[in-house]
Amino acid sequence: MFLMCRFRRIVGGALFLSMIPAITHADPLINKTYSYFRIGGRTAEDLDKELEKRGPVTRTTGHRHPGATEIKFGGEVTYVEREGRCAVGGAKITLRTHLILPRWNNRRRAEKDLVMIWDALSADIKRHEERHAEIARNYARTLERDLKRLPTSRSCQALEKQVAETTRRVLEAHDRDQLRFDQVESKNFDARMMRLLKYRMQQNGR
Repeated sequence: MFLMCRFRRIVGGALFLSMIPAITHADPLINKTYSYFRIGGRTAEDLDKELEKRGPVTRTTGHRHPGATEIKFGGEVTYVEREGRCAVGGAKITLRTHLILPRWNNRRRAEKDLVMIWDALSADIKRHEERHAEIARNYARTLERDLKRLPTSRSCQALEKQVAETTRRVLEAHDRDQLRFDQVESKNFDARMMRLLKYRMQQNGR
């Protein structure tokens, strides 16, 4: 079945740099939203075809998937000069994640077995995309922490280069982790779905 989900980072590492007094906050500013695309179909084969036809297209693959997570990093770094040295006065990372998930129009009119399959599948798609958002949140925190910990530099221009390099390093690690997660999920999909279906059948006394 066509059941591989992907993340897509639509904008990465957009940090605004400014020479203003220090700003300190406890955590990155994180926002998460959802949208849905509708599919039809009355059989498992129909659902598979509908997901392939209507699912979101991701930039990483250029193909459609049954779900996607758009990830946008941004933020602001401020600098202060003290005694001929330049230091990071504050760093505030922002993160916007937008989850795109499927909704099945015919669920209420479908046979119970197909509804059970869909419920297991749609729950797994949502769990998968939520995990992409969680990975991004962890890296937003890592990036903000690493920027705040940068040592002082001889000039703010030199420190800006360190900020840019730190941002690049953390976001590249983020992308690798996201892709690694997709690869593991793809390999384990069949076994995972069998466990989910077995669990739901037990819940229904079957």
